[in-house]
Amino acid sequence: MEHRTFNWFWETANPVNGLVPDRAPLPHGAASIASVGFGLTAYGVGVERGYITRQQAVERTLVTLRFLASLPQGEASSGTAGYRGFFYHFLDSETGLRVADWSELSSIDTALLMGGVLFAQSYYDRADEQETEIRQLADKLYRRVDWRWMRGGNSEWLSMGWMPPGRFLPAQWKGYNEGMLLYIMALGAPDHALPEGLWDRWTETHQGQQGDFYGHNFLNFAPLFGHQYSECWVDFRNIYDKASRQRGRDYFQNSREAVYAQRDYAVRNPGHWRGYGGAVWGLTASDGPGDAEREVDGRKRHFMAYSARGAGRDYVLDDGTIAPTAVGGSVAFAPEIALPSLEEMKHRYGDVIYNKYGFVDAFNPSFQINQGFWVDGQQLGIDQGPIVLMIENLRSEFVWNIMKKNPYIRSGLLKAGFTGGWLCKGKCVR
Repeated sequence: MEHRTFNWFWETANPVNGLVPDRAPLPHGAASIASVGFGLTAYGVGVERGYITRQQAVERTLVTLRFLASLPQGEASSGTAGYRGFFYHFLDSETGLRVADWSELSSIDTALLMGGVLFAQSYYDRADEQETEIRQLADKLYRRVDWRWMRGGNSEWLSMGWMPPGRFLPAQWKGYNEGMLLYIMALGAPDHALPEGLWDRWTETHQGQQGDFYGHNFLNFAPLFGHQYSECWVDFRNIYDKASRQRGRDYFQNSREAVYAQRDYAVRNPGHWRGYGGAVWGLTASDGPGDAEREVDGRKRHFMAYSARGAGRDYVLDDGTIAPTAVGGSVAFAPEIALPSLEEMKHRYGDVIYNKYGFVDAFNPSFQINQGFWVDGQQLGIDQGPIVLMIENLRSEFVWNIMKKNPYIRSGLLKAGFTGGWLCKGKCVR
């Protein structure tokens, strides 16, 4: 499964510029900068597993970083790839320029891109000319991101994005979510960094999310991607900030509880969806069968297209659509329930949901089509990524161990007040 999912990144990326599609197969589709971040990390995994050579990974990474560094940045609504070091969410897969008027300058997608950029900076550590250039380009790309500017002038919180000309999105990064990675990067930056005390104030906005859900008490975020994304790159086991010390549970343990809660929700199956149980479960942001009304087992049901499906104390959004990435991206948290689930999905539905690139993005046994049920025809980079990275973290802790070497990630964690475990062998120093 890891090899097939890796191949999705290796074979669908544009070899000329390194851009990775948002989804594939989709002729002439847009590239996603978040997908690029997952891809840059996956290439290192491929080297360690023998899927590709180190030289192949070096060449693809260099192509990607050179191209990103060369793209124009500016305030104009067209003809640019980003502004202030941030990148637009979606780029033209050939030119690398903003793909459409609705594509925002995205703070979180830039952070996910930087996850791959900083991975490359720390993984390619040899003294030869090519790997030295990778480190230099990675440093340049990360250092130019103006995190302070993304607060929009009057707020201490980062905005979710910006639209030309000059309009910050009203939504801000507050509450427990995948924004953990974003704030760690913004705190650890040598230039344009956010103030150190911000992390503790940010964690105070999480308080309403703590509580019970299906027998588990944890910091809730309904879709599992919110637990997975930051922890793909950062090993939160046995390191604690002020908030997690007070709760008596690190963020890794919190994510483990979230995974178990989703499994137990599927066992209870309050929505009476087909196929749910202890071995088949998994809700997160994913494709869906589309906006439609259907009668299923005598009940009128509403189905959705792409949506942030999830189950938690904060909300439940469930139309019977199962996303394998919800389980595959959680294998490092709870392998004892995630691996049997992946095996059962493949055993039960593999002839239609499992192909040369691993699992499709989603499927829905309750949405009947002719003699079968709805199955997505595509895979998404932001869903393939957690599968590759978390499988490897389960197997060898490889991605986590590389990122532990990165001075900017370490600095961000220390400025957020994290102590203990791998972060502080002996004494915590910056």
